Amino acid sequence: MSSRFLPTEDHRSHFPCTLQCLVDAVLISENSWSSYGCRLLALHDTWLERCLSFNFREQTIYSSVEVLETSQKIGRELQNAPHYCQSFASCCNTVNDLGGDIKGGGKSSAAADKVVEEIRAKGGKAVANYDSVEDGEKLIQTALDAFGKIVFFFFFFYCVFNFIPDLIHRVHLRGAFMVTRAAWNHMKNQKFGRIIMTASTAGIYGNFGQANYSAAKLGLYGLANTLAIEGRKYNIHCNTIAPTAGSRLTQSVMPPDLVESMKPEYVAPLVLWLCHEQCKENGGLFEVGGGWIGKLRWERSQGHIVRHKNQRMTPEAVRDHWDNICDFTDAAKPVSIQEGLQMVVEVLSKVDSEGGVSGNPTASAASASVEAVGQKLPPTSFSFSHTQCIIYALGVGMSTKDPDHLRFLYEGHEDFSCLPTFGVIPSQAAMMDGGLASVPGLNIDFTRVLHGEQYLELYKPLPTSGMSSFAVAAHTRKQAQIISVNTYSGDELVCYNQWSVFVVGAGGFGGKRTSDRAKALVPPPNRAPDAVVTDSTTRDQAALYRLSGDWNPLHIDPSFAAMGGFKAPILHGLCSFGFAARHVLKQYANNDPSRFKAIKVRFVKPVLPGQSLQTEMWKEGNRIHIQCKVKETDAVVLSGAYVDLHGAAEGGGLQSELVFAEIGRRIKDLGSELVKKVNAVFGWEITKNGKTAAQWTIDLKSGTGSLHKGPYSGKADVTFTVSDEDFMEVVQGKLNPQKAFFAGKLKVRGNIMMSQKLEVILKDYAKL
Repeated sequence: MSSRFLPTEDHRSHFPCTLQCLVDAVLISENSWSSYGCRLLALHDTWLERCLSFNFREQTIYSSVEVLETSQKIGRELQNAPHYCQSFASCCNTVNDLGGDIKGGGKSSAAADKVVEEIRAKGGKAVANYDSVEDGEKLIQTALDAFGKIVFFFFFFYCVFNFIPDLIHRVHLRGAFMVTRAAWNHMKNQKFGRIIMTASTAGIYGNFGQANYSAAKLGLYGLANTLAIEGRKYNIHCNTIAPTAGSRLTQSVMPPDLVESMKPEYVAPLVLWLCHEQCKENGGLFEVGGGWIGKLRWERSQGHIVRHKNQRMTPEAVRDHWDNICDFTDAAKPVSIQEGLQMVVEVLSKVDSEGGVSGNPTASAASASVEAVGQKLPPTSFSFSHTQCIIYALGVGMSTKDPDHLRFLYEGHEDFSCLPTFGVIPSQAAMMDGGLASVPGLNIDFTRVLHGEQYLELYKPLPTSGMSSFAVAAHTRKQAQIISVNTYSGDELVCYNQWSVFVVGAGGFGGKRTSDRAKALVPPPNRAPDAVVTDSTTRDQAALYRLSGDWNPLHIDPSFAAMGGFKAPILHGLCSFGFAARHVLKQYANNDPSRFKAIKVRFVKPVLPGQSLQTEMWKEGNRIHIQCKVKETDAVVLSGAYVDLHGAAEGGGLQSELVFAEIGRRIKDLGSELVKKVNAVFGWEITKNGKTAAQWTIDLKSGTGSLHKGPYSGKADVTFTVSDEDFMEVVQGKLNPQKAFFAGKLKVRGNIMMSQKLEVILKDYAKL
């Protein structure tokens, strides 16, 4: 058997508290489970605090408890409980006591020395320390010099004298901080540690006449919460207890029978379990006393939004909705700052969706300069082949179990295609490979970025291989940075992405509250969904999806996920995005990627790999409203979302045929007049799914003019190439032809100036 130690802490000299002696009991079994159960003799008041027996692995049991009693009683109590003292035979202990009297006066080494003598007499190892916890490094060094290792802390301060507030905070809060800081690196290096803070119900609920004590005790809980987050990566867990126990200090205010029934030994087993390696609890808060243990958590009402578009937020609005604000029906139970922020993000979107909402005059100053607005970067390149298309399809849940999925998984399939949502992958690569970080004025901490919303629009079906280039532009609004990415295949614009990101704690980006460039979210219709599709993710879903290029360790490394406040690695939001999109594609487009036009979503809550995604769909024309939930918890993970589809051409024809038919009738009526004004031949190439689907010739140079389907026998003065979908967008006035040209949607060959004369025949019909 080998033994280690651990330190504990005390109070300042002249501090009006009872004497405190701290005893550490540590039992370590080399490389195996110990058959020797450690019975921790937890010294509290008259040595009444004793715990249950546990078996511990090497370097796993670490316990220290303070003694709220004068050391003269220790010898008698050891005699009364010999079997509990067996643990000291092979344990290392640190005893800390300033040696003051019950009122905090005086100073002596006798108290700590007496305890050390008693422990050694029973065969244990012990060393005395007489420093204050404010001198945490000295306390830690004493332990290191004697035993060489630090594995567990139990901080316990109990004070009933509250008339020196500064000292109370220095001992209870600063003392705990100083000792922890001194031991922290040792715990990190050994990849193990357990810390237990002792708060108080006075800190949790408040107590009359104990303002300073209550503030210090609740401060310990806040300290413990942050230590739990920062330590999880290094297997350092930190929990907090708020014990109720009878002692010499409470016997004057509690009846004797109550003091007896609230023995400190009814608290110690909880402490022992929390420091066991099998206990995975971290960041917990527990009330304990009399043999009862209960865990506490935060609860938050759904609240009520009390500001609206173009209106000031007023105290009257708060008053009028006070009942709603305080209604805990269907209350949320946030457990991290991320979950807390999600509600704020949702509210901002709901308010913004109402239309131009004025910013709150008390909003924080911008943390990112408006210099970033409108910035563009040189194009970057992204190469991919059918392999990347297939890996992505597998990453968003496609499987050979479904025959319809084979066209996205087998490069030899006659209709082999790339999933439309693969369009986010090249875009993400353009931003993450240094592009976004180099945007002038975009000074943000990327470790604190939350992906809030995503919009993707396809101008043509994605190729299954090739080289694409990108231009990145940044736009800003108060709560979010909007990053626009255009994706090209050669010179042709393929798709457009809009990323909305939020930075935790940044306050604001200094722009307008809303942006005319931001694609708005749209709530679903107020009725039952028209269709629901449920799909299970696998435990390895995130591990598979990350192969498409999102290497964020948040989705694979448990330690990194813990730093972000998550109990386990979470699924990529864009993976859920891909699941939902393909559900719509199958339900309403027969898995035809050429029907896919655009998708917009908001990311609400994380998904854990292995959970099931349930997509609810409402069809409104060519727009499919969607809401995605985790089936097991009913938690909404994608909201305000929709997928826009291209309409299916009747009979397999092209929508543009109707327009050319109308042009033919116009030429028949006014042909001679048009020939005199125009004197040119126009060729049209209409594409579908990236391939030429139809050709038209408008001859306004010879005779009385004519229109025929097919290429011109000679050389046309100017030839236009445009997809059937974009042609209709232009005809309907939804797409400006100049913008279409500069965006690569409308290509022109020949005498481009001749295109201006085309307006003569298309005026009032096709607006070109």
